[in-house]
Amino acid sequence: MSAKQAPIFNEMMNGVDTRAAYQNLEQWYRSMPSELRSLKQSEAEDLFRRVGITFAVYGEGGDPERLIPFDMFPRVLTASEWRKLDRGIRQRAAALNAFLCDVYGRREIIRAGRIPEHLVTNNEAYEKAAIGFMPPGGVFSHIVGVDLVRTGPDQFYVLEDNCRTPSGVSYMLQNREIMMRMFPQLFMENRIAPVDGYAGLLKKTLGSVAPKKCQNEPNIVILTPGQFNSAYYEHSFLADLMGVELVEGQDLFVEGDFVWMKTTEGPKKVDVIYRRIDDSFLDPLCFRPDSMLGVPGLMNVYRSGGVTICSAPGAGVADDKAIYTYVPEMIRFYLGEEPVLENVPTWQCAKKDDCKYVLEHLPKLVVKEVHGSGGYGMLVGPKADKSTIEAFEAKIRAKPENYIAQPTLALSACPTFVEEGIAPRHVDLRPYCLVGEKIELVPGGLTRVALTEGSLVVNSSQGGGVKDTWVLAE
Repeated sequence: MSAKQAPIFNEMMNGVDTRAAYQNLEQWYRSMPSELRSLKQSEAEDLFRRVGITFAVYGEGGDPERLIPFDMFPRVLTASEWRKLDRGIRQRAAALNAFLCDVYGRREIIRAGRIPEHLVTNNEAYEKAAIGFMPPGGVFSHIVGVDLVRTGPDQFYVLEDNCRTPSGVSYMLQNREIMMRMFPQLFMENRIAPVDGYAGLLKKTLGSVAPKKCQNEPNIVILTPGQFNSAYYEHSFLADLMGVELVEGQDLFVEGDFVWMKTTEGPKKVDVIYRRIDDSFLDPLCFRPDSMLGVPGLMNVYRSGGVTICSAPGAGVADDKAIYTYVPEMIRFYLGEEPVLENVPTWQCAKKDDCKYVLEHLPKLVVKEVHGSGGYGMLVGPKADKSTIEAFEAKIRAKPENYIAQPTLALSACPTFVEEGIAPRHVDLRPYCLVGEKIELVPGGLTRVALTEGSLVVNSSQGGGVKDTWVLAE
């Protein structure tokens, strides 16, 4: 079904009536003079600029640092809606981690014929260096970002999983901080579940998977590629919130069975590394020999139990877009449960019949690169011109295994401030699930909004913005 044919679910309105969850916000919006709204929008932008909430876009010329667009109209989820999402996200995170432990171990799901072996072993994210190794607590992916879209009152779909280093949580936290600062009365009048416990839960999660060789309080660090990385602000923000050191590869070294951090008081042992760099750059002795971002010898220490790397090297094989289609099967296989949240129906171009269907229906479909991210390498058929569609057709014919396709879902719309007042704009949601000794989840997540009318692309790198996400308390 194309986006033009499908009805759009408006999360605020039920026909001409305002849904109960949004009634207080409607009153708030209607009672706000346009001059005050403009003033508050400027105030929000000043706050974002002051604390340095930016992201980087390279390759477009000019200053790559951009201020992320912030929409002041919150997105609201009821307690009952969140309960279902919470259950489904926890279930999915558990299954994805069971899958990772299995494919680097006994490969029972492959031997049972439930997932094709080549999708795993030929996957560029499948790290041979992790085969046969069980990370502490049996956890490969410690921070799972599950991207969700909504199409109706009770219809939520998982668009994709992010098992490596999902970004954006700093926006979730700062959106809430700024809204509370600008509109304290709103939070007094509405019972909104808090998100400010995230940093404490993250630190607790990371500490819970410290290696067995760690005898004392674990020393946790965040490993960043450095200030030129597009998410550097988030790395430093989380380090500050958790009270841990932000380090680059050059700040760490391996000696004996451990990883050490250089300090003014001498070397200090590191127990847990929350890495925000890709697998291939982690250790030049194991992966890319030209990497200047990693730590030589890190993998040897990791495999000998001297340090924990979060998320574990090799976790990316679980969030590959071709593997995504098998997550419901993982849930049944490992957990013996039916999935709480559905996948978006997906065609794998590697399959001959699927590819034939996709090529015949390109103008109606969304096509994605299996290893793509950030909204790049993607075709939104209903919004594409003829030449773009033809170019994508040639790419698919040349390397069908590199692509999947999905129907153009009618993403739900939320009220968003525009010049003339408010108007519906398409949104998605990324909650952040923490997996350690326990599975933890703060209520809500990052809502991304496609600010251009009619657009379905919410990525900040593609012109999308962010807004606060409210989960109403019981």
